[in-house]
Amino acid sequence: MNVDLTEEQRQVRDLCRKFADEELKPHARKWDQEHRFPAEAVRKLAEMGLLAVAVPAEWGGAGMDNMCYALAMEEISRGCASTGVTMSVNNSLYCDPVMKFGTPEQKRKWLKPFTAGEKLGAFALTEPMSGSDAAEMRTVAVKQGDAYVLNGAKNFITNGPQADAILVFAMTDRPKGHKGISAFLVPTDAKGFSRGKPDEKVGIRASGTCSVFFEDLVVPAADRLGGEGDGFKVAMATLDGGRIGIAAQALGIARAALEEARAYAKDRKAFGQPIANFQAIQFMLADMATEVDAARLLIWRAAAMKDKGVRFSAEAAMAKLYASEMAERVTSRAIQIHGGYGYTTEYDAERHWRDSRITEIYEGTSEIQRVVIAANILKD
Repeated sequence: MNVDLTEEQRQVRDLCRKFADEELKPHARKWDQEHRFPAEAVRKLAEMGLLAVAVPAEWGGAGMDNMCYALAMEEISRGCASTGVTMSVNNSLYCDPVMKFGTPEQKRKWLKPFTAGEKLGAFALTEPMSGSDAAEMRTVAVKQGDAYVLNGAKNFITNGPQADAILVFAMTDRPKGHKGISAFLVPTDAKGFSRGKPDEKVGIRASGTCSVFFEDLVVPAADRLGGEGDGFKVAMATLDGGRIGIAAQALGIARAALEEARAYAKDRKAFGQPIANFQAIQFMLADMATEVDAARLLIWRAAAMKDKGVRFSAEAAMAKLYASEMAERVTSRAIQIHGGYGYTTEYDAERHWRDSRITEIYEGTSEIQRVVIAANILKD
């Protein structure tokens, strides 16, 4: 794999790094403390083309590659992990499947306003009693003429409080199990749609998350994404790409923690000298830096494979597994380097630690990533 970035990729990285330093880092702690959705920052991301990085220009996207997307996600998440996941969901979990599986008419209706930043998308697969086992979902869509009647509930929906449309997965033929799942594009102003109160979370608290409910909501058959029964295929293909985004988010969080731990170690003095002079601190920083770089290479490999159009399920799972677990280790060490101050909200170390934890859970837990990786290793 060629690890030299193109001129366009370097420009995207540098642009996002500057934006993170100037527009995100100065406000991220306050947004987190106030649980405030960074609406203005998200609007600026849209103006920069970062809500649809890899969508072709003809559909209103930036027309860049998935390597650019991974680079952008790392830099934005380094500035504010909550802003990063908002960007990730609109890119990976909403625009990407509509682009891949949508008809031209669906793309005009359900893609262009979302690539332009006029609207925000979300993805609804998880339910109160159905997480990793999607075939156990209880949300149903019953065909009635040229429409479906949707009933059920989804939870932990990122962008849920702000979304204008949600990609919803529902059972259309329960006896078929996962082959009986279909996908639907549902506007949040539809009759029969409602939201729960925003979730109180440990981390990424400036990212809106809530439960959503469907009560006799009528969805035209024209708004089904893919064929009837194709929903599981749509979901799994979507999550493959989404895992690259979340891996890059974890990487950005870890890099922020490393940079701040390094700066603190050089400034903080003990026994008459900076603690960076002590081997114990140096070894922690060395391990953190090594893990950050290793995660980046795994992410770049998965992104490069997606750009080539080859199967990348295992590589995306490896990147997401390693980057997310790496982020928890690195942010924990950052707290240790900060000592008692790391356990206070005076420094950002604790926020990075809290933000990192969810990356091991959403868009497929670490356990699910291991299942995907093992299946690819063991298949003939």
